Amino acid sequence: MTKYLILGAGPAGLSFAHTLLANHVDDFIVIEKESEAGGLCRSQDVDGAPLDIGGGHFLDVRRPKVNEFLFGFMPEEEWDKYDRDSRIHLNGQYVSHPLEANIWQMDIESQVQYLMSISTAGCVTGTQMPESFVSWIRWKLGDKISDDYMLPYNQKMFGEELNQLGTYWLNKLPDVSFEDVLRSCLEHKAHAKQPGHASFYYPRKYGYGEVWKRMADKLGDKLVCNVAVDSIDLDEHRVTTVDGEVYEAEVIVTTIPWASFSKIQGLPEDVIQKIGMLKHTGVVISYCAENLDTPAHWIYEPDPDKTYHRILVRHNFCKGSKGYWKETRKERFPGGEDAFSYLNEYAYPLNTIDKPEIMKELISIANSKGVYPLGRWGEHEHYNSDLVVERAMNLGLKLL
Repeated sequence: MTKYLILGAGPAGLSFAHTLLANHVDDFIVIEKESEAGGLCRSQDVDGAPLDIGGGHFLDVRRPKVNEFLFGFMPEEEWDKYDRDSRIHLNGQYVSHPLEANIWQMDIESQVQYLMSISTAGCVTGTQMPESFVSWIRWKLGDKISDDYMLPYNQKMFGEELNQLGTYWLNKLPDVSFEDVLRSCLEHKAHAKQPGHASFYYPRKYGYGEVWKRMADKLGDKLVCNVAVDSIDLDEHRVTTVDGEVYEAEVIVTTIPWASFSKIQGLPEDVIQKIGMLKHTGVVISYCAENLDTPAHWIYEPDPDKTYHRILVRHNFCKGSKGYWKETRKERFPGGEDAFSYLNEYAYPLNTIDKPEIMKELISIANSKGVYPLGRWGEHEHYNSDLVVERAMNLGLKLL
């Protein structure tokens, strides 16, 4: 029996393992289903350059302790720093993100229409905040931004039934200020808070998967790949693989999707049933060799007639590369149209209405039994990689 058993070698599992090592604890093992570590942040050479097969992942600059931690494996001089350039392709026009701060980049007629719509948004007029997702979006941004961008984009990304989603995760969005939007149109510059990833790091010579690969290599035989977990017993601290191998530990840290366990013991039956109510989406990454005439790093595509919801313009942030990749929810992917494609079955946890209570109960019971859910899939939260690393570092220090 080992002290710590870590399920999954993505950013969460790797960062937790290295937090242990940094504090002189090496009594652990990491098991990973895939043949290599990195999870959703893996890269693969495609057409002579790295392509991030898990989608658009970058290292945000906002968490210095996280950056310092990762620079210990891949020094800062091996990264390039970029000011984010993301755009929304809307009605034939490319508008900088966030849309409400940059409608001044549109033609005059469009500016007038969007301004009129924003002026009647509920958060501007002071009407009561609604509870349903679709109504909340309209209340926050007005009908035109909702109909042209937010609602079709979210449907493409998360599914047609948007009212299955809660609104609790949207509160981080600032209220739209009609005054600021009007001023931006008059002065031809944005008046709004910068979104996440306003600045980011990306490896100078590699894909984003390189830093996780280096972390994995440093674990040596503490990392075992090609091991798929089948079941977990929280009371016995036991995990069984699909090949029948058994791993036992004093403490289990799980970063893998709860839905991936075929059997869970040690949880009340009603909690197990609730786990079955958790929802997620799969995303297909597909590569196109054509270079795009744009300085943007990524482009949002709300048009329902286009299958994909986002483009990552690889040649604008990955030096020595060409082309771009598209991200498409798996149900919308037409198949066969691109030279390379990769399906991530578990891409985005959905923030459904009942998810917070389900996860609160699940995590509380698991923690009481010495099992610690961690990261995007352990906690079923849409965390970016930098936040996942921070949470892994904090959990490691807490348990130590």
